[in-house]
Formats: sequence, C-alpha cells, structure tokens
Amino acid sequence: QTKVINSHIYGMNFANLKPKQIKMNKIISICLMSFFVLTACAQEEKPNTETSRKPNIEKTEAEWKAQLTELEYEVLREEGTEKPFTGEYVDWKKEGVFVCKACGNPLFSSDTKFKSGTGWPSFFDHLGDSSVAEVADNSYGWNRTEVECWRCGSHLGHVFEDGPDPTGLRYCINSVSLEFQEK
Repeated sequence: QTKVINSHIYGMNFANLKPKQIKMNKIISICLMSFFVLTACAQEEKPNTETSRKPNIEKTEAEWKAQLTELEYEVLREEGTEKPFTGEYVDWKKEGVFVCKACGNPLFSSDTKFKSGTGWPSFFDHLGDSSVAEVADNSYGWNRTEVECWRCGSHLGHVFEDGPDPTGLRYCINSVSLEFQEK
C-alpha cells in the first residue's frame, strides 16, 4: 500500500490523484497563491487632491517646449528624472536662492541645502507656502510625495522623510529643474 504524503496541501485533497496530476495541481495552486499575494500587495492609485489646483501660470505644451531644453522639458513637464551625480547643483556651495527653471518662482534657500549622497541636490526645507506643492505619487507601485513648483506646476523631484533636523525631510530635487540666484 502506497502512503500518500501531504494529501491535503493548499486546501486540496490529493489522495486519489496520480503523481502528474498532483504535480500539476501543486503548480497551479502555487501560481494562484502568488497571483493573489502580488495582487494584494499592489497599490491602488489614490486620487490626487493637489492636481485639482490650477497652477498660476498656464502654457500650452508647445509654449513649454519652445522655452525649455529637451532635458528640462522631460523633467519639468513629463516628470522625468536626470541621472544621479550629473546635475550642476549637486555639489553647489554658493549662497543664494534656487528658483524654478520654468517660471522663476523662489523655491529653496542655499541655507537649507545639504549633502545627502543621493546624486541630486537635497534640501531640508522650502521657502514657504507659495514655493512648492506636495502631491501624492503612486506611480510604479511606490508611495512617494512628488514636489512641484507651486506657481507653474512643474515637476521638481520628490520629498522623503529621511532628512536632517530640524524638519527630518529631504527634498530631492533635479538640478535641471532649478536656476540659482546668488546673494
């Protein structure tokens, strides 16, 4: 008499099945379980309350393309990212104010810039309520907070909760989205 091992795996009774059927049922069960686990872990996109806010500066895409370089347009208007450690302001040490490349809105003071080692300019605070807007970004299954220019709605980067005191925030900003105005 053959002893049946694991006759009740994954809630299925394998006692009366042939070895090939058992193997196939196990494979199907594992695939189904994997599907349900991955589906359960997938993040549902949440409605973005900030996107209902209209920027103060509205231009057509043709106007933005005429004003910006190809890389600036990709980052600022299409929410792209420049390659790490390639931006002009990663190691910038001058005193002044960083403004939005698309509209000139003051965003960050050099006093709040710090070396994060991430490859992008990082700041622990912005200049105030009319400098940046923080928007939920659930793209690619990540829960992040996008940073946009409050005035024109251009993409600047993202903010993370792993920065230094006093805020504990790290505004990780693309250099190409910034211009610098020296004091």
